[in-house]
Amino acid sequence: MTNEIKLSRKLTSELLHLAQISPDAEICGLISSKNNEPIRCYPIKNSATEPQNRYLLDEKQHISAVKKMRENGEELFAIYHSHPTAPACPSTLDLEMATTENVLHFIISLNTKGILELRAFKIEKQNATEVKITL
Repeated sequence: MTNEIKLSRKLTSELLHLAQISPDAEICGLISSKNNEPIRCYPIKNSATEPQNRYLLDEKQHISAVKKMRENGEELFAIYHSHPTAPACPSTLDLEMATTENVLHFIISLNTKGILELRAFKIEKQNATEVKITL
C-alpha cells in the first residue's frame, strides 16, 4: 500500500458534504477503487447505539454496497467515517475496530468550526500510519 493517494475533488467534496449534513452523528461508508484509484463513495447508515461518538456500518447496506462494487468491477479501497467533535485522528475505539487489512481509513473531522479536515490512515495491529492525500 502506498504512502500517498490521489483523491478527485468530486470525491473529496462528496465526503466533506456528507459529514457537514450530519453534524451531530458520525457518518460512515465505503470508498471503492478501480486500478487502485479511489472513484466512488458508498454511504452506509450508521447503526451504532451512540452515533454521536462511534460508528457501525449497517450490515444490510454494507453487504449491498460490496455487491454493487463487484458488479461495477470495483474493489474496496477505504472505510470512511466522521468525527463530529474530535480531530481527524483514529480514536482508541477506531484502532480496536479496524480489522480489515489492506484497506485505508478516512476520517473527516468537523471539530474546528468552519474547517473540515480529511485524513487517511493505514491501521494495522491497532497502530495508525497517516497516508498523505493529494487532490
